[in-house]
Amino acid sequence: MTRWNHNIHYHPRILQAVPPGAERALDIGCGEGMLARELRQVVPEVTGIDLDTPSLELARESGDDIEYVEGDFLRYPFEPASYDVVASVATLHHVGARAGLLRMGELLRPGGVLVVIGLARETLPQDLPFALAGVAAGWAYRAVKGHWQHPSPTVWPPPTTFREMRTLASDVLPGSAYRRHLLFRYSITWRK
Repeated sequence: MTRWNHNIHYHPRILQAVPPGAERALDIGCGEGMLARELRQVVPEVTGIDLDTPSLELARESGDDIEYVEGDFLRYPFEPASYDVVASVATLHHVGARAGLLRMGELLRPGGVLVVIGLARETLPQDLPFALAGVAAGWAYRAVKGHWQHPSPTVWPPPTTFREMRTLASDVLPGSAYRRHLLFRYSITWRK
């Protein structure tokens, strides 16, 4: 059985957003490297960065040609405007969302694409229909696909609501596309 969880479910959204001719990709919060390896199938040079040493050790065991960096992407001395793709799954809520989005945008080359899959907090009772639909869909997917628990640290509850993330994405990344997804995730896609 292949690995599945709410984060992995949205990897195809990232892969579909990779611009033609992309040469370099950065996976922020790469964990054990699953998305980085998927990106490497379509982008020649991939770097993954994470703060969690045990997760990075698992990533490095895969024996691929991806560069795995231990560090904080907000402070790590990446060269600005050096990536065609910057991707992040379930990482933005671990850092200040505004600072995270600004830094991710800074790392993109002109014409590059940023794709964020993130977690946010529901606002009840307004979000109750989304939450109930998400629970039902999550159980249905688990019944068919199983569930893989990633080894990386978690933050719960997310500090930012879905509505706050929509506003923040619009403010920080003008022209970005924000979408709320069924499985308790949102996506932000932005071309620099």
